[in-house]
Amino acid sequence: MTTTISYDIIYVFSVLAVAIVLFISDRIRLDVVAVLVILALSLGGILTPREAVSGFGEPIVLMIAALFIVGEGMFHTGIAFSIGDIIVRIAGKRETGLILVLMLAVAGLSAFMSSTGAVAIFIPVAVRLATKAGLSPGRLLMPMAFGALIGGMLTLIGTPPNLVASAQLAKAGLEPFGFFEFTPIGLIILAVAMGYMVLIGRHILPKSEIKQSEGTERRTLMGMAETYGIADHLICIHIDHGSPLIGQTIAKAALRTKYGVTVFGVERHSHLHKTVKPAMVQTVFRDGDILFAVDSNRRTEPLANEQSVTVSQLDDRHRNLMARELGLADVLLTPHSGLIGHTLKEIDFRKAYNLGILSILRKGEPIVKNFADVSLEFGDTILLGGSWERIHALQNRKKDFLVMSLPEEMAENAPGRDRASIAIAIIAIMLGVMTFKLAPTVITVLSAALAMVMLKCVPFKKLYKSINWESLVLIAGMLPMAKALDKTGGLELIVDQIMLLIGDSSPILAMITLFVITSVFSQVISNTATTVLIAPVALAISTLIGVSPYPMLMAVAISASTAFATPVASPVNMLVLGPGKYRFIDFVKVGLPLQVLAMIATIFAVPVFFPF
Repeated sequence: MTTTISYDIIYVFSVLAVAIVLFISDRIRLDVVAVLVILALSLGGILTPREAVSGFGEPIVLMIAALFIVGEGMFHTGIAFSIGDIIVRIAGKRETGLILVLMLAVAGLSAFMSSTGAVAIFIPVAVRLATKAGLSPGRLLMPMAFGALIGGMLTLIGTPPNLVASAQLAKAGLEPFGFFEFTPIGLIILAVAMGYMVLIGRHILPKSEIKQSEGTERRTLMGMAETYGIADHLICIHIDHGSPLIGQTIAKAALRTKYGVTVFGVERHSHLHKTVKPAMVQTVFRDGDILFAVDSNRRTEPLANEQSVTVSQLDDRHRNLMARELGLADVLLTPHSGLIGHTLKEIDFRKAYNLGILSILRKGEPIVKNFADVSLEFGDTILLGGSWERIHALQNRKKDFLVMSLPEEMAENAPGRDRASIAIAIIAIMLGVMTFKLAPTVITVLSAALAMVMLKCVPFKKLYKSINWESLVLIAGMLPMAKALDKTGGLELIVDQIMLLIGDSSPILAMITLFVITSVFSQVISNTATTVLIAPVALAISTLIGVSPYPMLMAVAISASTAFATPVASPVNMLVLGPGKYRFIDFVKVGLPLQVLAMIATIFAVPVFFPF
């Protein structure tokens, strides 16, 4: 039976059309558009006020908010950055290797946290890898973004469209999708995408080589060390059993005075794990400690003999530890600084600031001798080393000195790194409970978010900042649109039109039609909003043609994440647009073929795992 087109249907479709135009124009924030939709549906008499705002009480909205908090826990405790370190060690400098490893790593991370957050974490890693390999960042950033989008297809919580499709099944009284039921299809599409990017896609990407600007390397820890002439003077001092240093404090040991050695960090082994702490005045040396230090005078032989220690150069592992737990900053003495005219001994700098002076530049040249007795002068620039917390605090000491530069590794500092094992345990328990369906998904995720906060994996001050409120309001605001379409008969009209289009043909054609419609909509509006609108249509069509709704809803969820062909299709694409220096046409040329390949893979794979 053909649905009659009423005034209410015309009104709802008009509201939807205006919303889509506003989404595409990007002149108004997405969440504001969603609120306008709520007001239009309520003031137009389509929905009651309670129905219009009902989206804010949906379990999916609470679940997504909680997942933002869980993702912040991964960021704050350094889990996400540790994954980045592994990539740096594995990928090497080959473009194909970098593309494959980045896509795999970001996809894996996006399976369990926001793909936008995963890409934000990996952008600095990808840019540094590209720089070291002599490539433009654009050679890596788009493949990485696509990997993140596909990563969302791997699990139930990977992306909101998966949760929306699963919730649609639950509303119909059916068993929702399981946590890993998306995984086989997602892995197939990921394999197809990786093969495409290596064999075809990378040849379409922008080919301009990176132009390394003057001073770029100085923004890294090792670049700063080279500028101050200490890169080759960074050493590790292993305190052996029976060393006279055991039990002494930094101040009492006086290693700078005796040997010209400045200690700025201590790696200490406990029964459970290793910790790296900044070297404070009151720090007491213990048996087995490894000291991070600068050897200014090259007097390591007498140090080793007299103090029963083993001295070695700073290796890659210790450099990575230093970058994570210890920082550097260079500061310039101001004309009115209270430090001018005084030696480091006189001002007891380490005690006053809990930072060590590692080197001093005077008139652009490093002072190579033991500078403990050198009077500081206006214009001296000083390289300081210590904890990231103290490095941060330097920016408030403008009377004595100005912070000239901070290393780019500072952005990767994870203040809650000592809580990483707790965060991993929370995530593992959350995934286990969801996998074996021991509790409702929304309760499980809310419990994990609460545990992250209560166990200090997420600071209270970052609790609400970690949530992307724009996304939540967008989802909550667009959910009532599906109710309005259903209430007015608009949903039935859409189903009728699709049925006229596909007729009595096979369910495969119905699936292709749903995939294309969802995919096209996802290029211009939120993939979550698209899924909210199309999922009920998929359910209705599967009922009419007498097939299982599972393959249809799975196809809709997967197609909603294939936002490859435009930069406005997803926040993930917009994140890499600037750093990659892409044009709109770059996404069309690289993303459109991948879109078609993803559809072909979906059409063949879904019926295998979810028969009609």
